Amino acid sequence: MATKTLTDYMGWRYATKKMNPSIPVPAERVEAIIEAVRMAPTSSGLQPFELFVITNSELRSKIAEAAYGQAQITDGSHLLIFAAWDNYTAERIDEVVQMNVELRGDSPTLRGYYDFLKSNYLARDPEINYAHAARQAYIALGFAMLAAAEQEVDCTPMEGFDPEAVDKILGLRERGLRSVVLLPLGYRDHEGDWLLPMAKVRKSRAAMVTELA
Repeated sequence: MATKTLTDYMGWRYATKKMNPSIPVPAERVEAIIEAVRMAPTSSGLQPFELFVITNSELRSKIAEAAYGQAQITDGSHLLIFAAWDNYTAERIDEVVQMNVELRGDSPTLRGYYDFLKSNYLARDPEINYAHAARQAYIALGFAMLAAAEQEVDCTPMEGFDPEAVDKILGLRERGLRSVVLLPLGYRDHEGDWLLPMAKVRKSRAAMVTELA
């Protein structure tokens, strides 16, 4: 039996519209997805977001209400929420510096780089910094979706929700965080998902890619 390629997994996955609530995702598969998020690259290694993994049904029901009733949130067994830092601060950047020192050792180059980063980031408008942090969360989202596909776990990325409502439900603003994107995990309902039998629609390579030699 031929080994599946990354392209095979990408072809298998789709934005699942109906999940089977009777089949939970095993813990070890969820952990593989979480590890992909943790290992995802981010600008300057800051990892300026946190990941919330929610299985509590009452909490997921409240979040579903803030997401216009999208049933995957409650039909799936796990809900991942990517919450970005609301701003860059000296304390947050210094925590990353300390991790580098502990694992790589101290050096003037290391200190100089992150001092330069602070001189740029801390002077910027908080909204610009939040937007930058949110983009880093999206990089991790992509890794989470690929990991889910590799684990043959279905997922549905969601921007269709009220961030302020989700922030309030989880108390994110008090923690200096803002919700960015939701990712329910579960297994597709083979009988009830109208999107499952449909062909995947993507632009052709010629329409999307420009090569400059």
